[in-house]
Amino acid sequence: MHPKPKAAHHRLRLGRLSESGGFYLLTTVTQYRTPVFADIRAARALIRILAHQHDSGRVDSHAFVVMPDHLHWLVQLQDDRLDALMGRVKSISSRQIGPLKWQQGFHDHALRRETDLKKMARYIIANPLRAGLVECVGDYPHWDAIWL
Repeated sequence: MHPKPKAAHHRLRLGRLSESGGFYLLTTVTQYRTPVFADIRAARALIRILAHQHDSGRVDSHAFVVMPDHLHWLVQLQDDRLDALMGRVKSISSRQIGPLKWQQGFHDHALRRETDLKKMARYIIANPLRAGLVECVGDYPHWDAIWL
């Protein structure tokens, strides 16, 4: 008898490391890819929540883009754990932006310090362009990067 396979989101947790001072690209998706953030008020509310995490010293936020159904966020972790950070962002946003449900789990990609963070930020903020939402990155309102 073979053990029941675990859902993919459980595999995302394997090997997850929350290193203070580490750089991470975080991605999380709304449940059923519902385009909650196509509503400008919902997108701006999520951005305020991200800013609060930065202002509180939990992370240094280097870049983000809020897409209609997901979030990409480039951070340097400070005094927090990845799972606590993302759990807090999801919880607060779900309470403030109803109806909003997130898929369980999130994806994190640890970056080496020598990784070109500006290049990664450019990749993140070009997401709306690649998705065909705009013809020019500057036309998309829900992104920011410390270098631009």
